[in-house]
Amino acid sequence: MELFELMSERRHEQLVFWNDPDLGYRGIIAIHDTTMGPALGGTRYWNYGNDREAVIDALRLSRGMTYKAAIAGLNLGGGKSVIWGDNRKANREMIFRAHGRAVDSLHGRYITAEDVGTSPDDMEYISMETEYVVGRHGRSGDPSPITAYGVYHGIKACAAIKYGSDGLEGRHVTVQGLGHVGYYLCAHLAEEGAKLTVTDLDAERVARVAEEFGARAVGADDIYSVDADVFAPCAMGAVINDETIDMLKVDIVAGAANNQLARGLVHGPALHQRGILYAPDYVINAGGLINVYGELNDWTADRSKWKAGEIYGTLLRIFELAKSDGLGPHLAANKVAEARILEARHLQRTFRT
Repeated sequence: MELFELMSERRHEQLVFWNDPDLGYRGIIAIHDTTMGPALGGTRYWNYGNDREAVIDALRLSRGMTYKAAIAGLNLGGGKSVIWGDNRKANREMIFRAHGRAVDSLHGRYITAEDVGTSPDDMEYISMETEYVVGRHGRSGDPSPITAYGVYHGIKACAAIKYGSDGLEGRHVTVQGLGHVGYYLCAHLAEEGAKLTVTDLDAERVARVAEEFGARAVGADDIYSVDADVFAPCAMGAVINDETIDMLKVDIVAGAANNQLARGLVHGPALHQRGILYAPDYVINAGGLINVYGELNDWTADRSKWKAGEIYGTLLRIFELAKSDGLGPHLAANKVAEARILEARHLQRTFRT
Protein backbone atom coordinates (compact mmCIF):
# COMPACT_ATOMS: atom_id res chain seq x y z
CA MET A 1 0.00 0.00 0.00
CA GLU A 2 1.55 3.31 -1.16
CA LEU A 3 0.80 5.40 1.93
CA PHE A 4 2.50 8.62 0.87
CA GLU A 5 0.79 8.50 -2.51
CA LEU A 6 -2.59 8.07 -0.80
CA MET A 7 -1.81 11.01 1.50
CA SER A 8 -0.50 13.25 -1.26
CA GLU A 9 -3.50 12.60 -3.47
CA ARG A 10 -5.70 14.74 -1.19
CA ARG A 11 -2.91 16.74 0.50
CA HIS A 12 -3.10 15.12 3.93
CA GLU A 13 -0.66 16.31 6.57
CA GLN A 14 -0.36 13.31 8.88
CA LEU A 15 -1.34 9.67 9.30
CA VAL A 16 -0.85 7.98 12.66
CA PHE A 17 -1.06 4.23 13.41
CA TRP A 18 -1.42 2.81 16.91
CA ASN A 19 -1.53 -0.86 17.81
CA ASP A 20 -2.02 -2.69 21.11
CA PRO A 21 -2.50 -6.40 20.33
CA ASP A 22 -2.98 -7.32 24.00
CA LEU A 23 -6.08 -5.11 24.11
CA GLY A 24 -7.19 -5.80 20.56
CA TYR A 25 -6.79 -2.13 19.66
CA ARG A 26 -5.94 -1.10 16.10
CA GLY A 27 -6.33 2.63 15.53
CA ILE A 28 -5.64 5.09 12.72
CA ILE A 29 -5.74 8.87 13.01
CA ALA A 30 -5.76 10.95 9.82
CA ILE A 31 -5.12 14.70 9.86
CA HIS A 32 -5.97 16.40 6.60
CA ASP A 33 -5.42 20.13 7.12
CA THR A 34 -4.83 22.37 10.14
CA THR A 35 -4.78 25.76 8.39
CA MET A 36 -7.94 26.95 10.13
CA GLY A 37 -7.23 25.36 13.52
CA PRO A 38 -6.80 22.01 15.24
CA ALA A 39 -8.16 19.03 13.33
CA LEU A 40 -11.48 17.84 14.73
CA GLY A 41 -13.37 14.73 13.72
CA GLY A 42 -15.03 11.75 15.32
CA THR A 43 -13.80 8.23 15.99
CA ARG A 44 -15.43 5.56 13.83
CA TYR A 45 -15.46 1.99 15.19
CA TRP A 46 -15.94 -0.41 12.29
CA ASN A 47 -15.03 -3.94 11.26
CA TYR A 48 -13.12 -3.19 8.05
CA GLY A 49 -12.26 -5.92 5.57
CA ASN A 50 -8.56 -5.04 5.64
CA ASP A 51 -6.14 -2.32 6.69
CA ARG A 52 -6.30 -0.56 3.30
CA GLU A 53 -10.06 -0.07 3.69
CA ALA A 54 -9.50 1.40 7.14
CA VAL A 55 -6.82 3.81 5.91
CA ILE A 56 -8.84 5.01 2.93
CA ASP A 57 -11.91 5.56 5.09
CA ALA A 58 -9.90 7.64 7.57
CA LEU A 59 -8.35 9.70 4.75
CA ARG A 60 -11.66 10.35 2.97
CA LEU A 61 -13.50 11.24 6.17
CA SER A 62 -10.78 13.57 7.46
CA ARG A 63 -10.73 15.54 4.21
CA GLY A 64 -14.48 15.89 4.43
CA MET A 65 -14.12 17.35 7.92
CA THR A 66 -11.74 20.05 6.63
CA TYR A 67 -14.25 21.14 4.03
CA LYS A 68 -17.15 20.85 6.46
CA ALA A 69 -15.49 23.16 9.00
CA ALA A 70 -14.41 25.65 6.35
CA ILE A 71 -17.80 26.00 4.71
CA ALA A 72 -19.58 26.21 8.08
CA GLY A 73 -17.31 29.10 9.08
CA LEU A 74 -15.67 27.26 11.98
CA ASN A 75 -12.04 27.78 12.96
CA LEU A 76 -11.14 24.10 12.82
CA GLY A 77 -9.14 21.79 10.61
CA GLY A 78 -10.15 18.34 9.48
CA GLY A 79 -9.27 15.01 11.04
CA LYS A 80 -10.79 11.61 11.65
CA SER A 81 -9.87 8.42 13.42
CA VAL A 82 -10.97 4.84 12.95
CA ILE A 83 -10.76 1.84 15.21
CA TRP A 84 -10.67 -1.42 13.30
CA GLY A 85 -12.71 -4.03 15.15
CA ASP A 86 -16.12 -5.35 16.15
CA ASN A 87 -18.13 -2.40 17.51
CA ARG A 88 -20.60 -4.79 19.14
CA LYS A 89 -17.99 -5.61 21.77
CA ALA A 90 -19.45 -5.02 25.24
CA ASN A 91 -16.26 -4.44 27.26
CA ARG A 92 -14.96 -1.25 25.64
CA GLU A 93 -13.08 0.63 28.33
CA MET A 94 -9.54 -0.44 27.52
CA ILE A 95 -10.02 -0.15 23.75
CA PHE A 96 -11.05 3.48 24.10
CA ARG A 97 -8.48 4.31 26.75
CA ALA A 98 -5.83 3.02 24.35
CA HIS A 99 -7.35 5.24 21.69
CA GLY A 100 -7.26 8.15 24.13
CA ARG A 101 -3.51 7.67 24.49
CA ALA A 102 -3.14 7.75 20.72
CA VAL A 103 -5.11 11.00 20.54
CA ASP A 104 -3.13 12.51 23.41
CA SER A 105 0.17 11.80 21.65
CA LEU A 106 -0.73 14.51 19.13
CA HIS A 107 -0.87 17.20 21.85
CA GLY A 108 -3.98 18.94 20.56
CA ARG A 109 -3.37 18.76 16.80
CA TYR A 110 -6.36 16.42 16.72
CA ILE A 111 -9.54 16.49 18.83
CA THR A 112 -11.87 13.53 18.68
CA ALA A 113 -15.61 13.01 19.20
CA GLU A 114 -18.38 10.47 18.62
CA ASP A 115 -18.99 8.88 15.24
CA VAL A 116 -20.42 5.67 13.75
CA GLY A 117 -20.06 2.81 16.21
CA THR A 118 -19.18 5.01 19.18
CA SER A 119 -21.11 6.86 21.89
CA PRO A 120 -20.75 9.49 24.62
CA ASP A 121 -19.91 6.60 26.99
CA ASP A 122 -16.89 5.79 24.83
CA MET A 123 -15.86 9.46 24.89
CA GLU A 124 -15.79 9.23 28.68
CA TYR A 125 -13.27 6.40 28.46
CA ILE A 126 -11.16 8.43 26.02
CA SER A 127 -11.25 11.39 28.42
CA MET A 128 -9.49 9.28 31.06
CA GLU A 129 -6.36 9.53 28.90
CA THR A 130 -6.65 12.88 27.11
CA GLU A 131 -8.33 16.27 27.31
CA TYR A 132 -8.68 16.40 23.52
CA VAL A 133 -12.16 14.91 23.28
CA VAL A 134 -15.62 16.45 22.99
CA GLY A 135 -19.18 15.15 23.05
CA ARG A 136 -19.06 13.86 26.62
CA HIS A 137 -22.02 13.47 28.97
CA GLY A 138 -23.07 16.73 30.60
CA ARG A 139 -21.44 18.76 27.86
CA SER A 140 -22.47 18.81 24.20
CA GLY A 141 -23.31 15.09 24.41
CA ASP A 142 -24.87 13.24 21.50
CA PRO A 143 -24.51 15.42 18.36
CA SER A 144 -27.24 13.52 16.50
CA PRO A 145 -30.17 15.87 17.29
CA ILE A 146 -28.27 18.93 16.03
CA THR A 147 -27.05 17.02 12.96
CA ALA A 148 -30.61 15.96 12.14
CA TYR A 149 -31.88 19.50 12.67
CA GLY A 150 -29.34 20.82 10.17
CA VAL A 151 -30.21 18.11 7.63
CA TYR A 152 -33.90 18.90 8.02
CA HIS A 153 -33.25 22.57 7.24
CA GLY A 154 -31.01 21.54 4.35
CA ILE A 155 -33.82 19.49 2.83
CA LYS A 156 -36.10 22.52 3.16
CA ALA A 157 -33.51 24.64 1.31
CA CYS A 158 -33.40 22.05 -1.49
CA ALA A 159 -37.19 22.08 -1.69
CA ALA A 160 -37.17 25.87 -1.97
CA ILE A 161 -34.88 25.66 -4.99
CA LYS A 162 -36.59 22.71 -6.66
CA TYR A 163 -40.23 23.50 -5.96
CA GLY A 164 -40.30 27.22 -5.17
CA SER A 165 -41.41 26.54 -1.58
CA ASP A 166 -39.59 25.01 1.35
CA GLY A 167 -42.74 23.44 2.77
CA LEU A 168 -42.47 19.66 3.18
CA GLU A 169 -46.07 18.81 3.95
CA GLY A 170 -47.11 16.04 1.57
CA ARG A 171 -43.58 15.63 0.18
CA HIS A 172 -42.38 12.05 -0.08
CA VAL A 173 -38.99 11.50 1.56
CA THR A 174 -37.10 8.19 1.58
CA VAL A 175 -34.69 7.78 4.49
CA GLN A 176 -31.88 5.23 4.36
CA GLY A 177 -30.50 4.49 7.82
CA LEU A 178 -32.43 4.93 11.05
CA GLY A 179 -29.70 5.38 13.61
CA HIS A 180 -29.80 8.40 15.89
CA VAL A 181 -29.58 10.99 13.10
CA GLY A 182 -32.01 9.15 10.82
CA TYR A 183 -34.51 8.75 13.64
CA TYR A 184 -34.44 12.43 14.64
CA LEU A 185 -34.66 13.47 10.99
CA CYS A 186 -37.78 11.33 10.55
CA ALA A 187 -39.27 13.03 13.60
CA HIS A 188 -38.78 16.50 12.07
CA LEU A 189 -40.12 15.41 8.69
CA ALA A 190 -43.17 13.67 10.16
CA GLU A 191 -43.96 16.69 12.30
CA GLU A 192 -44.16 18.82 9.16
CA GLY A 193 -46.39 16.27 7.44
CA ALA A 194 -43.96 14.60 5.04
CA LYS A 195 -44.66 11.09 3.78
CA LEU A 196 -41.89 8.69 4.81
CA THR A 197 -40.49 5.51 3.28
CA VAL A 198 -37.60 4.07 5.26
CA THR A 199 -35.08 1.26 5.44
CA ASP A 200 -32.42 -0.01 7.84
CA LEU A 201 -30.58 -3.28 8.42
CA ASP A 202 -31.89 -3.23 12.00
CA ALA A 203 -35.50 -4.44 12.01
CA GLU A 204 -36.18 -2.93 15.44
CA ARG A 205 -35.24 0.54 14.23
CA VAL A 206 -37.54 0.17 11.24
CA ALA A 207 -40.44 -1.02 13.42
CA ARG A 208 -39.97 1.95 15.78
CA VAL A 209 -40.03 4.56 13.02
CA ALA A 210 -42.97 2.87 11.30
CA GLU A 211 -44.97 2.85 14.52
CA GLU A 212 -44.10 6.36 15.72
CA PHE A 213 -44.17 8.24 12.42
CA GLY A 214 -46.37 6.12 10.15
CA ALA A 215 -43.49 5.34 7.80
CA ARG A 216 -43.60 2.62 5.16
CA ALA A 217 -40.73 0.14 5.27
CA VAL A 218 -38.92 -1.31 2.25
CA GLY A 219 -35.91 -3.58 1.79
CA ALA A 220 -32.37 -2.22 1.88
CA ASP A 221 -31.88 -2.53 -1.88
CA ASP A 222 -35.40 -1.34 -2.72
CA ILE A 223 -34.98 2.13 -1.24
CA TYR A 224 -33.14 3.40 -4.34
CA SER A 225 -36.01 2.73 -6.74
CA VAL A 226 -38.84 4.25 -4.68
CA ASP A 227 -40.62 7.00 -6.61
CA ALA A 228 -40.33 9.98 -4.24
CA ASP A 229 -39.36 13.65 -3.96
CA VAL A 230 -36.27 13.35 -1.75
CA PHE A 231 -33.74 10.60 -1.03
CA ALA A 232 -32.03 11.12 2.35
CA PRO A 233 -29.01 8.80 2.82
CA CYS A 234 -28.28 8.63 6.55
CA ALA A 235 -26.19 5.46 6.78
CA MET A 236 -22.77 4.69 5.31
CA GLY A 237 -21.08 6.42 2.38
CA ALA A 238 -20.68 5.67 -1.35
CA VAL A 239 -24.41 4.90 -1.75
CA ILE A 240 -24.58 6.97 -4.95
CA ASN A 241 -22.56 4.73 -7.23
CA ASP A 242 -22.52 3.10 -10.66
CA GLU A 243 -25.18 0.57 -9.62
CA THR A 244 -27.62 2.85 -7.79
CA ILE A 245 -27.54 6.17 -9.61
CA ASP A 246 -29.76 5.08 -12.50
CA MET A 247 -32.24 3.52 -10.07
CA LEU A 248 -33.07 6.84 -8.39
CA LYS A 249 -36.54 8.30 -9.02
CA VAL A 250 -36.24 11.49 -6.96
CA ASP A 251 -35.73 15.21 -7.49
CA ILE A 252 -33.37 15.74 -4.54
CA VAL A 253 -30.59 13.83 -2.77
CA ALA A 254 -30.04 15.34 0.67
CA GLY A 255 -29.01 13.35 3.73
CA ALA A 256 -26.69 12.98 6.69
CA ALA A 257 -24.28 10.28 5.46
CA ASN A 258 -20.66 11.18 4.81
CA ASN A 259 -19.08 10.66 1.37
CA GLN A 260 -22.38 9.84 -0.34
CA LEU A 261 -20.87 9.97 -3.82
CA ALA A 262 -18.71 6.93 -4.51
CA ARG A 263 -16.77 8.96 -7.11
CA GLY A 264 -17.43 12.65 -6.78
CA LEU A 265 -16.08 13.64 -10.20
CA VAL A 266 -18.31 11.05 -11.87
CA HIS A 267 -21.46 10.76 -9.79
CA GLY A 268 -21.83 14.45 -8.95
CA PRO A 269 -22.10 15.45 -12.64
CA ALA A 270 -24.30 12.39 -13.28
CA LEU A 271 -26.84 13.61 -10.71
CA HIS A 272 -26.67 17.11 -12.20
CA GLN A 273 -27.26 15.79 -15.74
CA ARG A 274 -30.32 13.89 -14.56
CA GLY A 275 -31.75 17.04 -12.98
CA ILE A 276 -31.38 15.71 -9.45
CA LEU A 277 -30.43 18.44 -6.97
CA TYR A 278 -27.64 17.25 -4.67
CA ALA A 279 -26.95 18.81 -1.28
CA PRO A 280 -23.20 18.28 -0.72
CA ASP A 281 -22.92 15.95 2.26
CA TYR A 282 -20.32 17.86 4.23
CA VAL A 283 -22.47 20.99 4.02
CA ILE A 284 -25.83 19.55 5.01
CA ASN A 285 -24.50 17.29 7.79
CA ALA A 286 -22.32 19.90 9.50
CA GLY A 287 -24.61 20.10 12.55
CA GLY A 288 -22.64 17.48 14.45
CA LEU A 289 -19.40 19.40 13.99
CA ILE A 290 -21.18 22.62 14.97
CA ASN A 291 -22.41 20.91 18.12
CA VAL A 292 -18.94 19.91 19.33
CA TYR A 293 -17.42 23.24 18.23
CA GLY A 294 -19.99 24.84 20.50
CA GLU A 295 -18.68 22.74 23.37
CA LEU A 296 -15.13 23.95 22.73
CA ASN A 297 -16.34 27.56 22.77
CA ASP A 298 -18.88 27.32 25.61
CA TRP A 299 -21.89 27.92 23.39
CA THR A 300 -25.38 27.30 24.70
CA ALA A 301 -27.45 24.51 23.12
CA ASP A 302 -29.70 27.16 21.56
CA ARG A 303 -26.75 28.87 19.89
CA SER A 304 -25.53 25.56 18.41
CA LYS A 305 -29.02 24.84 17.10
CA TRP A 306 -29.26 28.33 15.60
CA LYS A 307 -25.88 27.85 13.90
CA ALA A 308 -27.02 24.49 12.47
CA GLY A 309 -30.10 26.23 11.10
CA GLU A 310 -27.76 28.42 9.04
CA ILE A 311 -27.14 25.39 6.83
CA TYR A 312 -30.32 26.46 5.01
CA GLY A 313 -28.76 29.74 3.88
CA THR A 314 -25.36 28.19 3.18
CA LEU A 315 -26.93 25.72 0.76
CA LEU A 316 -28.90 28.45 -0.99
CA ARG A 317 -25.66 30.37 -1.59
CA ILE A 318 -23.94 27.25 -2.92
CA PHE A 319 -26.81 26.52 -5.29
CA GLU A 320 -26.69 30.14 -6.50
CA LEU A 321 -22.92 29.88 -7.14
CA ALA A 322 -23.39 26.55 -8.89
CA LYS A 323 -25.97 28.08 -11.22
CA SER A 324 -23.95 31.21 -11.99
CA ASP A 325 -20.69 29.31 -12.61
CA GLY A 326 -22.27 26.34 -14.39
CA LEU A 327 -21.05 23.88 -11.78
CA GLY A 328 -22.57 20.99 -9.93
CA PRO A 329 -23.34 21.83 -6.27
CA HIS A 330 -20.57 19.53 -5.01
CA LEU A 331 -17.97 21.45 -7.03
CA ALA A 332 -19.41 24.80 -6.00
CA ALA A 333 -19.19 23.76 -2.34
CA ASN A 334 -15.57 22.65 -2.81
CA LYS A 335 -14.78 26.01 -4.40
CA VAL A 336 -16.19 27.94 -1.42
CA ALA A 337 -14.38 25.78 1.15
CA GLU A 338 -11.04 25.83 -0.67
CA ALA A 339 -11.20 29.63 -1.09
CA ARG A 340 -11.67 30.12 2.66
CA ILE A 341 -8.76 27.80 3.50
CA LEU A 342 -6.49 29.50 0.93
CA GLU A 343 -7.31 32.95 2.26
CA ALA A 344 -6.62 31.83 5.82
CA ARG A 345 -3.11 30.71 4.84
CA HIS A 346 -2.24 34.35 4.22
CA LEU A 347 -3.29 35.49 7.69
CA GLN A 348 -0.50 36.54 10.03
CA ARG A 349 -0.70 37.57 13.63
CA THR A 350 0.00 41.28 14.03
CA PHE A 351 0.36 41.12 17.80
CA ARG A 352 2.15 38.52 19.87
CA THR A 353 2.34 38.27 23.65
